[in-house]
Amino acid sequence: MRLSARENLAFGEPRFAQFNLFYMQTLLQIITLIGSVAMLMYGMKVMSEGLQKMAGSKLSKVLGTMTTNRFSGVLTGAFITASIQSSTATTVMTVSFVSAGMLTLAQAISVIMGANIGTTFTAWIMVLGGGSFDMRLIVYALILLAVILIYTKRNTNMGEFIIGLAFMLLGLTTLKMNANDMHLDQVSAVTNFFSATSSWGYGSYFLYLLVGGLLTCAVQSSAAIMAITMTLCSANVLPIDMGIALVMGENIGTTITSNVVALTATTQARRAAMAHLIFNVFGVIWVLCIFRWFVGSICHLWDVDFTPGVVCNVPDDIDAKAAFAMKLTAILATFHTAFNICNTCILIGFVPVLEKLVCKILPGKKGEQEDEGKLRFITGGLMSTSELSLLQAWKEIHLFGVRTQRMIGMVGDLYHELDEAEFNKTFSRIEKYEGISDRMEVEIAAFLNQVADGRLSEQSKHEVHKMLRICSEIESVGDANYNLARYIKHRFVGKFPFTEYHNKNIEEMHMLLVQANALMVRYLEEGKMSDNDFMVAVNLENEINNFRDQLKEQNTVNVTEHKYEYLTGVNYMDIVNEFEKMGDYIMNVEEAISGRKSEK
Repeated sequence: MRLSARENLAFGEPRFAQFNLFYMQTLLQIITLIGSVAMLMYGMKVMSEGLQKMAGSKLSKVLGTMTTNRFSGVLTGAFITASIQSSTATTVMTVSFVSAGMLTLAQAISVIMGANIGTTFTAWIMVLGGGSFDMRLIVYALILLAVILIYTKRNTNMGEFIIGLAFMLLGLTTLKMNANDMHLDQVSAVTNFFSATSSWGYGSYFLYLLVGGLLTCAVQSSAAIMAITMTLCSANVLPIDMGIALVMGENIGTTITSNVVALTATTQARRAAMAHLIFNVFGVIWVLCIFRWFVGSICHLWDVDFTPGVVCNVPDDIDAKAAFAMKLTAILATFHTAFNICNTCILIGFVPVLEKLVCKILPGKKGEQEDEGKLRFITGGLMSTSELSLLQAWKEIHLFGVRTQRMIGMVGDLYHELDEAEFNKTFSRIEKYEGISDRMEVEIAAFLNQVADGRLSEQSKHEVHKMLRICSEIESVGDANYNLARYIKHRFVGKFPFTEYHNKNIEEMHMLLVQANALMVRYLEEGKMSDNDFMVAVNLENEINNFRDQLKEQNTVNVTEHKYEYLTGVNYMDIVNEFEKMGDYIMNVEEAISGRKSEK
């Protein structure tokens, strides 16, 4: 019997509605899963930035004064990473410091070891945030407090830290609740997949190691993969030993960042990044040798029965089930911490051996020299957070000042050079440095503009503006040096007969500028000036100005009295005036550093 269209629609409508409802729920759960992981990652970033804004200057000092002692290097790396919740920032900064020659390879290795320990603190935050207690009660209170702090401007940095923490906890809570709603342990496709891939013994461990490494490389966030691993284990679909294999893979995958950063850096920086990879690979190798015993010991510590490749038996009671799920996440965090601490304890005594190994793997090229036109501190790009990038920028600006200091030394050599071949060689070198100066200004300014796009404190925004002004003035110092070289070349080619009087005055003016440039470089290195320092700079600038005025007046008299030719006097005063202009540019840098204004 055939049904009418109306009867057929009425008959099929409930099934169609159920079909739609099922797929809509599945789609919603998938979107919620991805969104909660994204919220977790964003919360970690905001929290890290808030922490850096609250203690950015102090952390910069710690990073800038790492000691030669390998044990204190480990503590430094652990402390910084735990403080800013970003092992990537610590390792990338360390690679940049090695590239710049501020840290030896041995120092860098110890700091990276410490960073691996410090990053385990994140896992423990996740354990507490993903517990049986409904964190939403705390999350909304934290968001309210953060909004009050931010909008009343009482403590904006603290507000950002709190709201980042709230987003991270909300992401963890949503991830946990979504996993519970999905009932993954009752989805045969999921349980069969993990059961099948967990039955190959050590082959399964290698598989999950590979998956953990690839996923971490892909998303560039070991915290996100750790959260997913904890969720799968607490949902009782992923055996605990397979979860731990994923964690080990995450440890290897996270080293890819520092290795990518080091690709364009110096040989020493590449060696530091390679040491980071070897450290984690070595740890995985020795742990795999005692893997089941190690995992069993940690499970025993938390009073959980362990059977390789099999999910743990879950209590039937709802409260006991939630507590058991938290134990499983705690086992992962315990392993992560124990793994990195034990690995560091084993290798800390073999840092010289590790140093020799990476030197053999990445031998330096014969005759390898510093590329004078290359940035040394910010070749690794922008830090994962903007506050720490300011330290890199300051170091690069100091190097910028050092390079202009070299230029003024070359100008002095050029003035006294009589051999034509050597004269042209020195002039070409000054010309090359002027091009370097132009490129450095553009590259540092571009880097600072990237930093300014990040979430900065008001003090750091002021620092960025100050550094941009300083870069412009240092580039003007480089231009002044090049102009001096051109005037000196004009004298050399035109064979203007400078007398002993001219030479004596120019030498004296040159010495004043050498002194002023040296002071500028010192203040750039320190990043500050005292009142006394500023007065010393002002007095020196006044001395340069007064000497220029005196020479200008005397030159008019000498030319009028025909003591030397007019063109000789013009070339002589071009050199003197350019020296005085350079003094002005140097004074502008010092004003920017000190935040004071001189009376010119």
